[in-house]
Amino acid sequence: MAELARTPLFGVALTIVVYVLAEALYARLRAPLAHPVPVSIVTIIVTLLLLAVPYDAYAAGGKLLLFLLGPSVVALAVPLYVQRARLAERALPITAGILAGAVTSIVTATLTAKGLGASHEVVLSLAPKSVTTPIAIGLSERIGGIPPLTACAVVLTGCIGAALGPELCRWMGLRDPVATGLAVGTACHGIGTARMLEVDALGGAVAGLAIGLNGLATSVILPLVLRWVG
Repeated sequence: MAELARTPLFGVALTIVVYVLAEALYARLRAPLAHPVPVSIVTIIVTLLLLAVPYDAYAAGGKLLLFLLGPSVVALAVPLYVQRARLAERALPITAGILAGAVTSIVTATLTAKGLGASHEVVLSLAPKSVTTPIAIGLSERIGGIPPLTACAVVLTGCIGAALGPELCRWMGLRDPVATGLAVGTACHGIGTARMLEVDALGGAVAGLAIGLNGLATSVILPLVLRWVG
């Protein structure tokens, strides 16, 4: 069993089985905190600890699934294409919202980390937390951050957004699916967008658009904002 747990097949099988079970649990409970992504993460971590499997051994299989991240993001273009006419009518407010969200995300992350006494490397690692993982890791490498820490921050941000984002927007009085999708997609990238697609088709399309545009905006804005916040 110990040897099998260290093969790439184990990482793939564990991830798929745990996620399928987490999806079934979420379908039954429909509770935001039971979202399959955080549930799967916690379950896999506990399983690896119980079996004494090193992360590197698990990641050998995880890389096979990571390859599918790109095509899955591209697939978000389908609802975007379906809703293209309605989105074109709101091009200006969508663009303004994404720019405001990109700046706000960077500023709040960096100032909070600095206020709590984090090192300069940690501050830089948290700055791109609201863009999709491949872009966030690339930005972290460029600005001198710690890419693995950035990846953790991105996933955590997405999980929190998927669990609480739509509910928080409703609590704040947002009823427009475009506004809600824009907020969740800009702040919480792919994981939040997957949740929005469950809530509203138009909101999910906007969230998918926000992923790409926020990644582009953050790539341009990040060095300027970091220079401003010191």
